[in-house]
Amino acid sequence: MRRRLFNKANASACLWLLLCLPWVLPMTGCAGGQFIVAMEESRRRNSKKPVEAEYKGIEGKSFAVLVAAPPVLQAEYPALVSKLTFEVTLRLAKEAGASGVVPAERVIDWTYNRPNWVAKPLGEVAKEMGVQRIVYIDVTEYRLNDKGNSYLWDGVAGATVSVVEADGVLADDFAFTKALSVKFPDQGGFTQADISGPAVSSVLPSRLSDRIAWLFYRHEEDYYPKY
Repeated sequence: MRRRLFNKANASACLWLLLCLPWVLPMTGCAGGQFIVAMEESRRRNSKKPVEAEYKGIEGKSFAVLVAAPPVLQAEYPALVSKLTFEVTLRLAKEAGASGVVPAERVIDWTYNRPNWVAKPLGEVAKEMGVQRIVYIDVTEYRLNDKGNSYLWDGVAGATVSVVEADGVLADDFAFTKALSVKFPDQGGFTQADISGPAVSSVLPSRLSDRIAWLFYRHEEDYYPKY
């Protein structure tokens, strides 16, 4: 008699488990799925991804980097043009597979002694410099603070990047053009007590140089880029 009662109890327990199992499994699967998603999101936030070049025409060619900026910006930030010229030239010479490059110091000296170079067709400029490609950087915006608020950092740097193919059919026309803009700090509300002026002045043009140089060769970026 006891064995029958024990068997009936076991049978009832098994039946209850079978009835509940369809409800338990989806809950377990959902929790497991959320865990997998969270792990993947964490991996992405701490990983990089390959990004292809948008323009590959510097490979196997000689080039020079020319930077132009409005006189007002050059007067307020006198080191900006030379900093962009040096950083982008060095990066492209190292990574873009060029056959030759005009060093940044020679480019700066060349433009300094020819202040009217910006009025010349860039195809003609390329011939004078003896290169097949001109990477022309036209700085369109550069500021460290929000307009009307000198206490908060709100750095923005923008430029239009173009390429002239001097050995092509249309030597004076742009074969490639891209508008870029970066900012620093990434979030608002930072004052001079939080970040120093030299830090902002260093990071902002470096970010712009990154984005310019990355146009011309395969590279890696953060999965979720900050800029």
